[in-house]
Order: sequence, then C-alpha cells, then structure tokens
Amino acid sequence: MVYVRGVRGATTVDADDENAILSATHDLLQAIIDANDIREDDVASIFFTTTPDLSAAHPARAARERTGWHSVALMGAKEMVVPGGVARCIRVLIHWNTDKAPQAIRHIYQNDAVRLRPDRQN
Repeated sequence: MVYVRGVRGATTVDADDENAILSATHDLLQAIIDANDIREDDVASIFFTTTPDLSAAHPARAARERTGWHSVALMGAKEMVVPGGVARCIRVLIHWNTDKAPQAIRHIYQNDAVRLRPDRQN
C-alpha cells in the first residue's frame, strides 16, 4: 500500500545571498532524494520555509532550476521568529507517495540546522 509520507530536512547558509540559498537548497534536496530514492513522479508537493533573515532567493527555485523538478507543486513561506532559533535556515517538507514505513525514511539536517534535530544527524 502507498501512503503520503513527510520527509523533512533543513540547512543553513552563511549569508543572505542568492547563490548561497540556491546551492544550499539544491544540496539539501539532492541529499534527501539520494538518501530515500525519491523520484519526481512520486512527490505530491514540497513546502519550503526560510527564516526572516533570508530574502535573496526563493528556495523553490532550486527545485525547478537545479533539480529539474518542473511537475511538482512547490510553495514557500517565512518561519516565525523564535528567540534562540537557528539563523539563516532553509527548511523543507516533501510530501512523498511511498510504501516505506515512517521509520525507514531518512530526514536530512545539514550545517547549523543539525541543532534542530540532533537525533537525526547523518
């Protein structure tokens, strides 16, 4: 049976820079794709968020331009401000149609974003 599962990930960048945001997002998406063997046809949608200190580029652009996923519904939003939160952070939630059990899914946290989920360090 196939279920819609959520695959999470996050990364950070050193500066609010267009190329940095696009490169980091692409690297994160590629790591999630590779770790879980995700195919574009099995992805229902991807939701991106960025912390308020990032505005130089839309992370969804990396999915289109650098990953080549043109048929997936993409959406972005700003994270709320939380005291002590991770700065310059890009988060992703992929809604994925799969028969994998939730425990078999690998969520990827890179750079300073490993602070968000130290239990999920790779």
